[in-house]
Amino acid sequence: MAKKILCIDDEPEVVEYLRDILQDAGYATCEAYDGRQGLEVAQREQPDLITLDLDMSKEWGTRFYRNLRRDPNLKDVPIVVVSALSGNKYAVKDAVANIDKPFTPQQILDVLERILGD
Repeated sequence: MAKKILCIDDEPEVVEYLRDILQDAGYATCEAYDGRQGLEVAQREQPDLITLDLDMSKEWGTRFYRNLRRDPNLKDVPIVVVSALSGNKYAVKDAVANIDKPFTPQQILDVLERILGD
């Protein structure tokens, strides 16, 4: 069964780009466009990994992260921060990786392979 990746970003173009990259590589995907929606989708879909933007209009990625870590069923899901904010590596203390925007498909796939072993 394909590993499931939840992509959270308030820019639909970024979500679509990530979805295309991941699905072409054989991953299943689900998506959300802010932190609140992201938590609902994560609870429903139980993803194997989450890509998370930090600077989102409705709810910042850091708030999503804090809420996710309070959920006993989701607290261990790996987070990959994908953000244009400088210093993003400090915003989510246990992110398994930080990728700066803009990014290449290979950057994303290399990180996922390292983390998920696919």
